[in-house]
Amino acid sequence: MFRAIVSRTLSKAKVDGAIFMPRRVIHRLSSSLPSPPLPSLGPYTSYSKPSHADADGGPVAKKLIEETSPYILNTYAKPSVVFSRGHGAYLWDTAGRKYLDFTAGIAVCALGHADKGVAEVLADQATRVVHISNLFHNEYAGRLAKQLVDTSNAIRPNSFSKVFITNSGTEANEGALKIARKYALGAFPDQAGRKTGIVAFEHGFHGRSMGALSVTATEKYRKPYEPLIPGVQHLPFNELTGLNKHITESTGAVIIEPFQGEGGIVGATPEFLSAVRKRCTEVGAVLIFDEIQCGLGRTGHLWAHHAYGPEVVPDIMTLAKPLANGVPIGGILISERVAQCMGVGDHGTTFGGSPLTCRVALEVFGRIHDPSFLAHVRETGKILKQSLLDATKPYDHLVQEVRGEGLLLGIQMKEADMCNQLVVAARERGLLLVAAGRNAVRIIPPPHNWGWGGGGG
Repeated sequence: MFRAIVSRTLSKAKVDGAIFMPRRVIHRLSSSLPSPPLPSLGPYTSYSKPSHADADGGPVAKKLIEETSPYILNTYAKPSVVFSRGHGAYLWDTAGRKYLDFTAGIAVCALGHADKGVAEVLADQATRVVHISNLFHNEYAGRLAKQLVDTSNAIRPNSFSKVFITNSGTEANEGALKIARKYALGAFPDQAGRKTGIVAFEHGFHGRSMGALSVTATEKYRKPYEPLIPGVQHLPFNELTGLNKHITESTGAVIIEPFQGEGGIVGATPEFLSAVRKRCTEVGAVLIFDEIQCGLGRTGHLWAHHAYGPEVVPDIMTLAKPLANGVPIGGILISERVAQCMGVGDHGTTFGGSPLTCRVALEVFGRIHDPSFLAHVRETGKILKQSLLDATKPYDHLVQEVRGEGLLLGIQMKEADMCNQLVVAARERGLLLVAAGRNAVRIIPPPHNWGWGGGGG
């Protein structure tokens, strides 16, 4: 399908005012990826009309959007489509049209839509107790924390000792920055008030609240809200030059995504990530890995940093997106050394760690960390990546690169406007994709085997 849509974008071939794609490629990507590769066919010239035009969303969608749009703060550019149900890697809109979902709720639905195990846990827990607050213990928050720590430490010994459960990734990053600040105050009393600098990296994305936005590099997100938190520097990603100059004794925290998602599907090089870790150790800066999008199996490793050398271990790591398969939850994993700085009253949350979300997270994490699940992600990712490489070969004047690991893949276009064209063209033919930075389109299907990559169609 991607091969055809690229051809559509390039050739501008139009029939009845629409730009079309080949039927053969629709079948190829939406059916069995592991089957033997097709021979090289060259660019297509036969195109299919849009089967899922946004304008044909049906009367139910039209009425609902017209009635409710005046009440929704307009911060998203949404198509005129309303999704009403899903199963596995597929979604259906209110007009009954079926879509192959290669967005997974922006890398959230690791087990796909309407997962039976998740649904059963949700239904059962809702009849018991949904929320208590952190004034009291519940049955599941502590179990989830233990499983996150023990499973991580079984792969990389002594990585973490404590967990703080949040409601989202942005909230996890806010908490991580706050904990790093508290640690610097206690660990370096002679530098009180001076070890407050924060280093982040270009193309990094860490959230939209004020602290998380301050360490996010994207100008269009930052500009309307400046001035942001002072003392933040953004260094070039994957460039060794300047690390020692800018990460200094005055640096309290360094935050980095081992594998950038929103920033265009770019992984840190082993040399770079190792150098960042080394420099943080030298100056006593807290190293925070933001694995909100790249963690929890998305790259084929439990955590993305597990693909790097054993010395590459963060002091704090944040996670969220797939942890409860769409039920809002996030977390902060903290090393023993850093966790000692926190005491009663130093941080808090009303909803974080509720019995409902934590029980769902136990169900999801128990399946994601299984070695066979991670192996499936790696193998399926190789097949999908090779399929995309083959599909884009005839269009090297249009496509800059196909890159990524596991099922965190991206196609970088040579012109920025082609990304949105590609996303729209795909959606109007029943394939959901999502744009990213650096002229890239993300390919992030549900990692669970729902047939799209295993012969099921």
